[in-house]
This record gives sequence, structure tokens and C-alpha cells, in this order.
Amino acid sequence: MPRSTDPKPPKASRRRRQQTRHGITRIDPYAWLKDANWQEVMQAPEKLDPKIREYLEAENVYTEDWLADTDGLRADLFAEMRGRIKEDDASVPDADGGFEYYVDYVRGGQHPRYCRRPRGEIGGGEEQTEILLDGDKEAEGHAYFKISGAQHSPDHGLFAFAADRNGSERYAIHVREIGGDGGDMGPAIEGARGDFAWAKDSKILFYTELDHNHRPWCVKRHRLGADLAAAELVYEEKDAGFFVGVGKSQSGRFIEITAHDHTTTEVHLIEADAPDLPPKVVEPRHRDREYSIAHVKIAEQDKLYILTNADGAEDFKIVEAPLAAPGHANWTDVIAHQAGLLIRSMVEFSGHLARLERIDGLPRIIIRELASGAEHAIEFGEEAYELGLLPGYEFATINLRFTYSSMTTPRRTFDYDMEARTRVLRKEQEVPSGHGAGDYVTRRLFAKAHDGEKIPISLLARADTALDGSGPLLLYGYGSYGMAMPASFSTNRLSLVDRGFIYAIAHIRGGTERGYGWYLDGKLDKKPNTFKDFIAAAEHLIDAGMAKPARIAIHGGSAGGMLVGAAANMRPDLWGAAVGEVPFVDVLNTMCDKDLPLTPPEWPEWGNPIEDAAAYATIASYSPYDNVSKQDYPPILATAGLTDPRVTYWEPAKWVAKLRYLKTDANPLLLRTNMEAGHGGASGRFDYLKEVAIVYGFLLKVFGMDD
Repeated sequence: MPRSTDPKPPKASRRRRQQTRHGITRIDPYAWLKDANWQEVMQAPEKLDPKIREYLEAENVYTEDWLADTDGLRADLFAEMRGRIKEDDASVPDADGGFEYYVDYVRGGQHPRYCRRPRGEIGGGEEQTEILLDGDKEAEGHAYFKISGAQHSPDHGLFAFAADRNGSERYAIHVREIGGDGGDMGPAIEGARGDFAWAKDSKILFYTELDHNHRPWCVKRHRLGADLAAAELVYEEKDAGFFVGVGKSQSGRFIEITAHDHTTTEVHLIEADAPDLPPKVVEPRHRDREYSIAHVKIAEQDKLYILTNADGAEDFKIVEAPLAAPGHANWTDVIAHQAGLLIRSMVEFSGHLARLERIDGLPRIIIRELASGAEHAIEFGEEAYELGLLPGYEFATINLRFTYSSMTTPRRTFDYDMEARTRVLRKEQEVPSGHGAGDYVTRRLFAKAHDGEKIPISLLARADTALDGSGPLLLYGYGSYGMAMPASFSTNRLSLVDRGFIYAIAHIRGGTERGYGWYLDGKLDKKPNTFKDFIAAAEHLIDAGMAKPARIAIHGGSAGGMLVGAAANMRPDLWGAAVGEVPFVDVLNTMCDKDLPLTPPEWPEWGNPIEDAAAYATIASYSPYDNVSKQDYPPILATAGLTDPRVTYWEPAKWVAKLRYLKTDANPLLLRTNMEAGHGGASGRFDYLKEVAIVYGFLLKVFGMDD
């Protein structure tokens, strides 16, 4: 990228544009940064308005100029982070029929390969490996390339995958013959969401299609070899506030079609061996009722186990219903609701059910024998850790695969015998440059919120770093959509921790770290709790002597970027730096724009400010863009992706423009837009590290640690 000859930051022109709702008129001088043809730009970035492109590129040049003296540091950071990646890594093979399927990377490769080998051929050599898809080869000639939903057919003869080639999350689904010439069997299915499912006969593919506004609105059925125009509409969602997805039950018996927003679910089933039949609903949607299903057989009777929050089960319960009549009237409790114990997910097998729970902020795995109902927990020892369930291909198995990591322990993959209650370590994340867990310490703290609630904080530091506030502290947070931030292992953050940073995660309301009620207390009219919790976490760390005001960096992405923006407005004196990656900062305008991809489905999360004056007032009270004021702000770095359908590029662009116009300090304010990517940034595993190095280089320079 060229460097600027003029060190002055660019200034976006101000153009008067006003909007009146609920009797309130607001002026938005930077609304012009939203391209009127944004739908086209998502699919063809070259169609961006030249004036908007000129501004974004000027900001990029200014950012690169300000960071110029960190070139060497960023190169070092990149080399460090890359050195912690096992370049020729591979996943643990997953058995299915006569084969084991796995994903690997070649040394120097940016993208995964999808492979298989005959079952049991462990260490059999390259000659037994079939490469089903070479990601690096597919990515050639594309600035951005990402694979989603790669699946082999039930008869093991075909391989399908979805590819995004510009970061917009608008995928093309390709189907290829395994062992064929490597070419597609027919035209790719364009404009898909990226999720799909095979019928049992391996001749029909169900997939989700996106509409003009980038919303998954229907499921279609495509018979391989037929004209794509003849794909049949299987399910159409009439409500713009609901997204649609398609998948397959763990038992393999059903195609599952799920319509959902953030608080309501409706599931439809199609027999995978009768794919031409219409879908049947499990239970019609009911506002604020969520559920997911698991098909099991007990005493030769087909049943559905249903994970749900129905009937006041705030932290969810598991019920059963006969497959023939699965509606709510026939739901019987199997695992009763227990307040404070959140059931997060479940995975079914022919003889067992595994469920992942969270209690007191920590996860645990419970195994249930279906025939007897006997249960046991898998035990773990560390103070803070994260678990994950890996369903696998096989249903008739006693083996459960799960992952474990902590902030000091690299990710470990275990196979667990659900009958013998024994575990085997199948893989431990390798850090080629070396990692000693004993070189680091992790702590679990609790801050007191403004209303007396206890906010968990997970903390990581080097064992030789003084926890006395003499060094900087990075405080990370998210706090939205019920997503719990895991206290898991990250090789990248070690580059900050090894340089003296303390790394802390604030498990604030809006997530589910302390149960579903923790989420409910951080959404809609209670959303301000999220920001107050984050500030309270920082104040607790200061009071504990671990941090000092203006020596705390705050970091968040997407809705976590909204958190960063709100905290910067509310308590700028606390922060020494702020990083918002693809930050959701223009909340009020976005929630008032019903044509944007995520707006109607997100009204249950934030409120509908179009129809509800109270929701309008609440969002207006914290929306970071709307609350920028004439005051000093800390150094700020914001990032964006031009084709981002989740947080559109103009949100961070408008935020930075307004900050630059109003703020009263001389601190750096940087905007970096990836002109060739979307929400997740660069797609290659090494290219992404360069973006992390930009963030870390910014923080280290701001805190005077860039030598």
C-alpha cells in the first residue's frame, strides 16, 4: 500500500441528511458513506461509488503511514505467530463407513485440504490419501477464498463444498465426483448461504438460498444432473425476521430445516430416504420459545429429544416426544430445568446422549445412557477452561469426541468411551516454536457490578509479570446474542502477554456465562448492563492493583466493537487505547433500516426502533455513533471489511469520521478497511495473522512498547 506524503488525517465531507422518527429529528452528516447500491457492492466490490472508495483508501493510506515505524515490529509479530502454527497440521480423522475423513494443511499453504483414506490406515503414507478438495488450488487467482460446508455424499462417491470468493458470505455450491477429473459435475449453485444436506440416495442436495437483501429465505431441492432452474422450493420463509438453515440429524434419518431469529425456533423434518415428501413441523413457532431436536430410539421406539426453554425453563431443559406426534402437547421432561445450570447443546448417539452444560461460568459434559437413564460427568481440573463437543459422522458408536483447552493449555482432542468411561488423547495442539504452560498463570476473578451482580473475569499473564499495574492490561469483551466468551487457548495473544501485557476477558451480561438469565439481563432495555459490567470489570482490576487508568486497552469485534465504542463514550478516561474490529457502532441507523441483511432478525436482540418509541430511546442512549461527543478519546483503531454483510463497512467509516470531527484530543484515530474481504477479515491462515499484527503493532506503539 502506498504511503502518504501528507501526514494529515483525511476528513470526510459532511452532507446534511436528516431523519425523523417518533417526533425526534436526527442529522446524519456521514450517511452518504453508505453506497445506495450496497447490495451490488456485496457481490461486485468494484461497483463501489468512486467517492466512497476514495475516502476509504485515503483512510487506509493514513493508517499505513501512522503505522510505518512499526513495520519491523509487525514483521516480528507475524513471524512469532506463524511460528506457533504447525504448518503441516491435520485434524484427527473421523471414521465413516470404510473411510476416515480429515482436513490437513501443507507447509506454506494458506487453505485446508479435504482428504480421506481407508479406515484404519493410520500412518499409512501419502499413497493411501485421496485429496477430495485442495483449498490452495481452488484459491488461486482470488484475493479472498473461504470454504464452508464441505461434505461427502452418503455413498462416498461425491463431494460437495460451498465457496465464498469475495468475503460477502454469498456462496457457490460445487459438486464433484470423487476420483473424477476434478471438475464440477454441473454449474455451481450460486447465491447460496453455504449450508446444505445430502438426501440418503446421494442424488439430491438440499440447500439454503439468499435473497436480494442477503437473507436466507428458502430451502430448495436440487436433483443432480437436472437444470438448476428446476430446483424445487421446499420451504419458504415469509417473515423477514426469520433466517432459514438446513442440515441433517446426527442419526442421518432426517433433513432438518430450521427457521429462527435470536429467541424463537421452528424445526421442520424431511425423511432423508424420502426426499420428495414435504417437510413436517415438529412444533410451530411460539415467540421466545427456542428448541433443537435429537432423534433417538429407546426400547425400539422412535423419539425426539428436544432441548428447549419452553414452560419457563430459562436455562433450558430436555424433553422427549414420540416421533409420530412431536408437538408441545406431548413433551415430557427428561432432564428437568435447573435454574443457574444452562444446557448449551446436546449430541445424540444410538445408545447415549451427550450434553454440554455451563454452571458457575464453567462448562461440563454429562453422558446419559438412553436405555437406563443413568448419567455421569466427565471431570476436569483447571480453574478456568473451555470444552467443545465434536459430533462426528457415526451414530452407532460409543465414542464421543470432545476438545479441551484453557488459557494456558493448548487445545486437546479426546476420544471418550461412554461405556467404559475412559478417555484417549488423540491430538494436542502443537506449538512448533515452543510453549511451556508453566510459564503462564491464569486467574479467575469476580467484579461487582453496579447492581451487585458478580462479573467473572478470566485473566492470563506470564508467571514473571508483576500483577501490580506497572504494565498494560488488555480487556476483551463481547456480551451479546447469548454468546459465552471461552477461557480457551490462543497462540496469538501470547505475543502481547510475552511482552508484558496482562490479558483479561470480562464475561459480561449479554453472554450466557452465568446462565440464560445472564443473557436476558444484557439485551433489549437491559442492554446498558453490558457496558456497565465492562466498566465495572476495569474498575475492579484497578482496585485490585492489577491495572491503572489510561493503561488499559479495550478490544472487541462486531457486537464487541459496539461494546468498545460505548465504553469509549462513557468512560474515555479509563482507556489507554481502544480497538474495534468490524465494530457494530451505528446501531440506531442499522436497526431502523429494515432492508439490511440482519436487521429484522435482530429486533428481538436490540428492539425494533421503527415501531417502538421506547426501543428507539434505549438504542439512541448507547449507540456509539450517535453518542460521540466533544471530549477527549483514547487512541482508537477501527477495522472494516468492504463486503461485510454483518457489520457493513460504512458503520466503522461513519464512526471514525464523526470521532475525527468532534473529539478534542490529538490521539491517533485510525480506520483500516480490507477492500478484499468481509466480516472475518483475510481468509488465508497466514494473511489473517498480518491483520492481527496490525492490531498488536498499534497497541504496542501506543503503550510505548514498540522497541
